[in-house]
Amino acid sequence: MAELNLTGLDGLVVEDDVMLRKREAALLERLGADVCAVDSLAGARRLISSLSFDFVVLDVNLPDGLGTELLEEKVFSPDTAVIVVTAHGGVHGAVEAMRLGAADYLVKPFEAEELPLVLAQARRSRQTARVEKHRRRDRDQDALFFGQTLRTLEAQLDKILAADQRMNGNLAPVLIQGETGTGKTALARWLHEHGPRASGELVEVNCSALPESLAESELFGHERGAFTDARTTRMGLFEAAQDGTLFLDELPSLSSAMQAKVLTAIEDHKIRRVGGNKPIAVNTRVMAATQWDLKERAAQGLFREDLLHRLDLFRVTIPPLRERGDDIVRLAEWLLARIAVRQRLPLRPLSAAGRTRLLAHHWPGNVRELAHELERALVFEEGSELQMVQLPGGLAVASTDQPDWLKPGFSFPDSGFSLDEAINRLLQHALAQADGNVSAAARLLGVPRDFVRYRLGQKGKRVDGNQGP
Repeated sequence: MAELNLTGLDGLVVEDDVMLRKREAALLERLGADVCAVDSLAGARRLISSLSFDFVVLDVNLPDGLGTELLEEKVFSPDTAVIVVTAHGGVHGAVEAMRLGAADYLVKPFEAEELPLVLAQARRSRQTARVEKHRRRDRDQDALFFGQTLRTLEAQLDKILAADQRMNGNLAPVLIQGETGTGKTALARWLHEHGPRASGELVEVNCSALPESLAESELFGHERGAFTDARTTRMGLFEAAQDGTLFLDELPSLSSAMQAKVLTAIEDHKIRRVGGNKPIAVNTRVMAATQWDLKERAAQGLFREDLLHRLDLFRVTIPPLRERGDDIVRLAEWLLARIAVRQRLPLRPLSAAGRTRLLAHHWPGNVRELAHELERALVFEEGSELQMVQLPGGLAVASTDQPDWLKPGFSFPDSGFSLDEAINRLLQHALAQADGNVSAAARLLGVPRDFVRYRLGQKGKRVDGNQGP
């Protein structure tokens, strides 16, 4: 018999045949479900009015009407999997039931082993539907670019995947740390898609976007009547990620009480819906991400220390983009190829000046900022090469039809050269030539006006007088 764990789930059997009703109920109870069984539409309506069910086995022909009437009346929650049972010759009615929202159907007589198989498929379909409601995935970010500077990180991920293959069951949680925009979500997707749960769902949750009042219901689900607006039972995202991965981005945004519930779910592999009394078994791999140093947050009382210890087994840290040296240019070229395909534009290479500007920029927004700047340049810049002129870093390179301002024979001193100081001197010279007009100075330098303002602000300087439009 197919393995299907229904522990903690509620089922309803609506069947006219007493022998079939007992057989189906006994089978479902052996799989761990709590089952109610009735023989009529009236009995089903009575139970449905006061109870919620995770799945229903529904006979089409009942003494007081057709089982499909319940589907027409929309009495079931969208998360309830309804399996219709019909006799030979009643397939048309079963197909109509599926049009009305049933998950699948069985034709009498059927083998006992068929019901768990159909239920497993129905539950998987409900999980997928719940995930699709929640999913907000940018598929252009599903891959990872490691380059030369992330070889150590790549080796760590390979070791985690090897451990996952050895475990082949309940997988250890993964903690991903890194500044905003470094690619924590992309790394989580990469791990999921290269691991043993690639065929399962990856459910992504931005914890910082969850209102405190809804966080528990969103993550763990709720029973009908659990609160004012809980008109139907709803599956939580821990359940939706069953046999897959739940990615909790910015986990520290959750309250201490919610962190405790997440810890319990990770340790016990069980959750309890809001308003529910029974634990529900979940086999969900948790990945968590944060921009914070959780050890420091825990020391400050801002993160649960027990949850940190549980998460801090497989920990990976993504370095900021500014620390990746020449890989910035390699990553930019890799991203440009993908962006050009998405924008349906011809791929244009980076110019020497463009590469210089990429390397000179601080990249506070990391890879996310880089991707946006590249897309902006590809869409708005003219010419056969991308100059990245919108970046507030580096100076414009003189056109070939203008005289070279660099003194012939110039060489850098052995003691080193301060590019930052040279930029400031050029900036001050341009401002003096432009009589303090920021816009005019920016045109002389071939940079955006915001760059001039940014440099002045960095040095705590201020220019009086007319600053231009």
